[in-house]
Amino acid sequence: MIKKILKWTALVVLTPIAIILLLVPFRQKLKYEAPFPEIKASKDSAVIAYGKHLVFGPAHCMDCHSTANNDSLLSLGQEPSLTGGYKFSLPLGDIYSKNITPDEETGIGKYSDAAIARILRYGVHADGRAVYEFMSFHDASDEDLTAIISYLRSAPSVKKEVPQHDLNFMGNLVQAYMIKPNGPHGEIPKSVVKDTSASYGKYLAHNIANCNGCHTARDLAGNSIGEPFAGGTPIEERLGSFTPPNITPDSTSRIFNWSQENFIARFRLGKIVEGTPMPWSAFKGMTDNELKAIYKYLQTLQPVHTEIASTFKPKEAK
Repeated sequence: MIKKILKWTALVVLTPIAIILLLVPFRQKLKYEAPFPEIKASKDSAVIAYGKHLVFGPAHCMDCHSTANNDSLLSLGQEPSLTGGYKFSLPLGDIYSKNITPDEETGIGKYSDAAIARILRYGVHADGRAVYEFMSFHDASDEDLTAIISYLRSAPSVKKEVPQHDLNFMGNLVQAYMIKPNGPHGEIPKSVVKDTSASYGKYLAHNIANCNGCHTARDLAGNSIGEPFAGGTPIEERLGSFTPPNITPDSTSRIFNWSQENFIARFRLGKIVEGTPMPWSAFKGMTDNELKAIYKYLQTLQPVHTEIASTFKPKEAK
């Protein structure tokens, strides 16, 4: 009798698991529907210049879409080419950033402005597949999306093939059941007031600079599982593991008791720790007003007590 109960229990438990695993290969290229935003690239020099500021500044596109020595190029007054190919070595496998130059074969030249805007706003590729949740532009204003796309259209076209993602078993499982498009969280503004207010700081921290993306703990699919801005999930880099610190106004925060001047001065220093995933080179290019706005917003957050013994753990020598 006991053996029969165990047998049926095993069947009840294992059968759904077997079905889930058998369906994994068939769920790798699921297609989703999403609107095409009415965004059209501009050739206005002021719009392109603002887009360039966003791409190489607060939106830090170059940190993922370039494999060049961005620090050196920027110091020489040169623009890094956004040819993609940066490899994210994750527990899911290797994920490669895309070529976002205007090349018509390997870049974004083959996509319409609306298709690119849909990728950024709704997380859906031109072919309908879901985008990995690395970018934070779902709630970016029409004006800012237009500026970003306008600059990308105006940049030099570079032909460069990027490797396909190389997922392991866990990666295929996550892609089959957890990777889904994320879209706007409310009505999208046509534009936002660019001042030094906490309101504008919130917009930047969530929708452009993506401070929330790294400084909040997340699961394998990129979904938030921690208190906002209270410290992120460890990020594995070449030199070791970096844990984004708590930046709420709590005594355990990295920026506790920092003045606005301290905050801006730290960003002006740029990268200090080698290998850090923090996009210091890009953020160094933000304006004082942008940094003031973000600082003011962070001061309005609910303090969260999060003890992080060390934000950097070097790799052990083999």
